[in-house]
Amino acid sequence: MEVPAEQSEKESSALPAAAALPSESQPTPATLVQITVLKAQDLKTIKSDVSITLVRAEYNGVILGDSSKTDVLPNGTANYNFTTSFVCSPSGPNSLDDVAQKPVLLTVIEVSQKEKRQKEKAVPLGQAVVDLLPLLQGQCSFKVSAPLYAVPTSPLESLHPEAKGGLEVMVCTKEPLLSATQLSNGNLLSVTLEGAYSVPEAFAPTGPLQNYMACLQVPAAGEKEFPLLFKNGILKLAGEKEPLPRPKKWPLANIMAPGALSIPNSFIVGGPYEDEDGELNKREGDEDKQIFFHGVAYVNMVPLLCPGVKQIRGAFRVFPYQDSEVFEKTKSQHSVFRDLRRQFSLTKEGLWTPEISTSLSRAVPNKTQKEDKEKITKDKDSNRRMSNVPKTQLSDATGEAESVTYCLDGQQYIEAGTFLVMEIKLDKALVPKRLREELTRRVKQMIPPRPPLPPRTAGAKKAVEDYHNHVTSIAVAILSEYHDLFGKRLPDQGAIDHQTLEEQKRQLNFELNSSGKYFAFKEQLKYAVVKIVREKYLKTTAFETQEQFQAFLSELYVYLVDQMHVALNQLLSEEAASPAPVSHTTEEQLQLFAREAEFSKDYKLASLYHQQRLAQDQCNIQYWLDYGAFCLLLEETTKAQECFQQALSLDPHHIQSLLLCGIVAVMLQHYEEAEIFFEDACCLEPSSIVAWTLSGLFYELQNNNIQAEMAFREAKKLLQAQLAKERSIPEAAEGEGGEKHVSAGCVRSPSPGPEECLREGLPDGSAERVPEVVEPALSRKLPEEEATAPETAPKVPSPVSGLSQPPCTVFMKAVEFLMKVNAIQFVHRALAHELLSLQGGPSCAYYLALAQTYLLKEDLSKCEECLCEAVRIDYMNPNVWAQKGHLCYLKRDFGEAKECYERTISFVEDAADMHFVYLRLGSIYLEEKEYGRAKHTYLLACKNSASCLTWLGVGIACYRLEELVEAEDALSEANALNNTNAEVWGYLSLICLQGGRQLEAEQCYKYAVKLALRNDALLREIRAAQQRFGFGNPAF
Repeated sequence: MEVPAEQSEKESSALPAAAALPSESQPTPATLVQITVLKAQDLKTIKSDVSITLVRAEYNGVILGDSSKTDVLPNGTANYNFTTSFVCSPSGPNSLDDVAQKPVLLTVIEVSQKEKRQKEKAVPLGQAVVDLLPLLQGQCSFKVSAPLYAVPTSPLESLHPEAKGGLEVMVCTKEPLLSATQLSNGNLLSVTLEGAYSVPEAFAPTGPLQNYMACLQVPAAGEKEFPLLFKNGILKLAGEKEPLPRPKKWPLANIMAPGALSIPNSFIVGGPYEDEDGELNKREGDEDKQIFFHGVAYVNMVPLLCPGVKQIRGAFRVFPYQDSEVFEKTKSQHSVFRDLRRQFSLTKEGLWTPEISTSLSRAVPNKTQKEDKEKITKDKDSNRRMSNVPKTQLSDATGEAESVTYCLDGQQYIEAGTFLVMEIKLDKALVPKRLREELTRRVKQMIPPRPPLPPRTAGAKKAVEDYHNHVTSIAVAILSEYHDLFGKRLPDQGAIDHQTLEEQKRQLNFELNSSGKYFAFKEQLKYAVVKIVREKYLKTTAFETQEQFQAFLSELYVYLVDQMHVALNQLLSEEAASPAPVSHTTEEQLQLFAREAEFSKDYKLASLYHQQRLAQDQCNIQYWLDYGAFCLLLEETTKAQECFQQALSLDPHHIQSLLLCGIVAVMLQHYEEAEIFFEDACCLEPSSIVAWTLSGLFYELQNNNIQAEMAFREAKKLLQAQLAKERSIPEAAEGEGGEKHVSAGCVRSPSPGPEECLREGLPDGSAERVPEVVEPALSRKLPEEEATAPETAPKVPSPVSGLSQPPCTVFMKAVEFLMKVNAIQFVHRALAHELLSLQGGPSCAYYLALAQTYLLKEDLSKCEECLCEAVRIDYMNPNVWAQKGHLCYLKRDFGEAKECYERTISFVEDAADMHFVYLRLGSIYLEEKEYGRAKHTYLLACKNSASCLTWLGVGIACYRLEELVEAEDALSEANALNNTNAEVWGYLSLICLQGGRQLEAEQCYKYAVKLALRNDALLREIRAAQQRFGFGNPAF
């Protein structure tokens, strides 16, 4: 039902003039505002036989004047050229606040021609409003075409809401209403009260017309609070939905054309409840359904103090009006309506006393009432604006909603659950936000872009190539000397006997020494050998002991002789050998090897792999980030900062680099820099949930609760939108008729990397193809040669386990990202928030993340407690069992670890770190001599992500099963991936001993010893085999 009430506003109720002053030191003088109505158009679309009209101008309840009577042209145009004016003055009835919130009302009146003995009849034809806001935005004049809305001719007439004509109006002033200083220092506050919902059933009109209104008290510094009144509330049926978008309405009472109440180009667009700033921004059922309310709604305007925030909108509960509570929150002694009743002269029935300066006002008829009382809503699509004073302080504002017809008991509001939907908007943010350009400039000042390193012309490979070239050159020179002494010998002349050859060798040596050529050749090789010592062996300082020096000389001699043979073979071969293909380990393999070394706590080897990745490509941002995360694992914060800053210098707009720079800045207590990094990340990627959450954690650390709350709220809005989008995908599929079978539990998937966490994109549902098992190579490589990369790159497993379940809170999303970069300090802060925000207790993901932090600190007892809770919550989670298996493995409880790992691989869904599950389970099988199961497990690991360790496991298992051919193939593949693994050379030596290959067995054994084989049991087994077969050890 609709019960409109047309009331007017007295002149004495004008807003206080003091509130409109930009400042006390610079009073605004009185200014004449001139309004000129040029012409009306399309009048005949409103009434076809209209012939004579005039236009009447009103402002602030006062008639400014009427134009002369004007004939309407055949095309519906009436040229008025009517000018009127009013004075805008801080001390007068028309203040700056009136200009901000009250429009000029223009009424086109049809004048019928006089008949005998009858007076001239004037009938309202249409109305239009002109917004004067541009005058407060620095303009001295503006021209508008105001829509003209028809006035109903009878109470039963239903008008179309669209405008049918227009008025061309010019507004101007001699001087600006606000000076340039006032304009830059001032602000404009716009308040929209969209409606009151779930109002008590007692609001249903059963008697005379009622006026429903609400008032917002805006505090001002050193002045009386400024009231904004919203009136003319319309009651509607409970089932009647409001259209969206719908126009905002002027808070005017003397409007006869309902369409003229709409503010031009200003609409209520609504939006998801998650985006609101109010108290009711959750679904019903997420909280207690009992809502306490009555009479007063408290609007928290603190978010307007956040940088860059200009608008808040939301639903606010109506609480019971209690003087003590209102005074505590707002310092108001009594209800604001107590003063407004006197100002507006309320009658006993609650209606406003009509005091309109025109006889044209009329009430729009109400619809027929229903017999039964139904749940109703109070619609207040009205808008209020107020010019703001620069010195105004901001505090919690109070909005009051009362029915002036009834003195309602608070219980009725409690039963109804009333709430207000309100929007408060500023023209400029109270706290300016730093521009993106400024943030980028600050970041560049802290981390200037570094010039690319000059290409390195020298290196180990180049040193060896130079040595080969010198050997070749000297060999050619010696051969020339031989030809000079003994002449060239043709192939058909037969072979030279050994005695003659030795004599020629003696003569050649004598000639070279006596002529000084031997010394020249030696000096020529000297520089090349020095380069090999420096570039390949990295020897630049003196040796500590003579024994070390002699050992190095022996090693160097063997290497130089081997390389000399390589160069001579290339020179003396009948056909030039094709160059060996350049091969190197791929980036994915190096990343996997680094993770394996980290997992086994061989940090020196892990660091070497990270450095090798950087050596391949120093301009790859991800390589620097991974190395920095590794440094955080070792708690080398300064070194990690250098890595992250290097990544940021490559791309100042890289979000992950900005966040990580902010994290290490906090760890190093460089808080000002950290704020720049976090703010820049949120500015560059405003849709990043992780960026906003980490910013909130930082601001909370700084005790900046306002910005922390804003950041967390923004992150939660983004997460709600993302979850809604995810929910819409299966719904859309169902709408298309497709079948989707979804498990009742959470669907698990492997954790994405840190970069994917920031993107926060929706999964496409496509399963990754598992690479086929790589065919093992049949060749081995010496440690000095570069390893050959397999054709299939391994799939790098996620470095952190226990987080494969998609997080459903902003804090767990942040934890997922932070665990991948080893930022444990921030992890604990995020987990603390997660613990406080959960209503049903901690989740399985919470305990898994906490267990991972304890595992990194080697606090095994607390890790076990967390995993027990995780098992209790989600018994079918493979990540729980994988994590528990790792715990038991570190405790050397291999039996329990074996059971946990076997349970992990039995699940349909894989855990996040299956690679390490396979490695450790395979090693347990080898220890327990279950070689067949060990071989199967290691082959699964090779299929998933092959590495030297996985192929080594396959080779060991095959060797123990006496499958020597397969064992050699697997070990050859392991050697190709990493030719510095001593165990690989050890088992290859055993296989060669079994096959009777003496030379290869000795070679493999030498490299195993050279690489410092630490497996004492394997070393004893090799030496026992050497004793049994009688060869394989050069010492024999």
